Parts: sequence; structure tokens; C-alpha cells
Amino acid sequence: MTNRAPGQRELVGFRVGDQAFCIDITSVLEIRGWTATTPLPGAPAYMKGVVNLRGTVLPIIDLAVRLGLPTTEPSARHAIVVVRCGERTVGLLVEGVSDIMQLDDAARQDPPNMGEAHGPNVVSGVFAVESALISLLDLDNLLPPVREAA
Repeated sequence: MTNRAPGQRELVGFRVGDQAFCIDITSVLEIRGWTATTPLPGAPAYMKGVVNLRGTVLPIIDLAVRLGLPTTEPSARHAIVVVRCGERTVGLLVEGVSDIMQLDDAARQDPPNMGEAHGPNVVSGVFAVESALISLLDLDNLLPPVREAA
């Protein structure tokens, strides 16, 4: 257990393209090396496919595509960040995990308002760290809504 000052968040940092992102460490179940996926017919473009994670089918989201960036051609340096969001567990394909950091929540700035036409904002805040900007992802908005069974 780490000693965290009040108001600080523990975040896992990673890269997608040339951009730095982070998510709350409490959402992260594990970080795995890249494993080839099995594509699913009819899946959205950002769905890389599925992998077998200890007997469970785990959907893998190409985070670059989901964020509107060019698709990722995975290599051995890529990682899968397995996250839990509500009742769902998914893997996020990233170019590599860079850091576990503690940042003061008071330093978080709201992202620019892009209007309703762009849908829910997948970035819930931005941290200015040294000369870099790190975007805090909102997993609730990043993942597609759960479809109700018919």
C-alpha cells in the first residue's frame, strides 16, 4: 500500500501514438504483454478482437482507434491494460505503460468542451506535468454502452 497525500490520485500512465494518457490505478486489474487477438465479425472498428484470459473471453479495444487516432499495428513492445469498469472487464491496447504516478487532483484541469455533437467526452481531465500534458481517460465514456439482452 502506498502512502498517498490527501487529494492525490494514483494513476497508471501510458502512451497511445504521440500522446500521454492515464487512468485511475483502482480500475487496473493487470498489465500484460501483447497477445494476438481473435477478430469478431461485425465488431466495431476499435475492437481489435478477443483473447483468452485464464478461461475468460476478454475483449481488446484498440485505444488509438477508439480515440480517433490511426490504428495500432501491435508489436512486442505493446501492452494490454486490463481494466474493470462497472461490471465489465476489457483490455486496452496501448503502446506501452510508462509510469505509475501520484498527481494532485487540484492540478487536474477540465478538458475543453467540444459540444454534444461529438458525444460524451472520453477525457475527464488534463494534468500539466513538467512540459507534457497527460489526459485522464473516463472509462465510463470510453467503453461502449452495454446492450440489453433481447
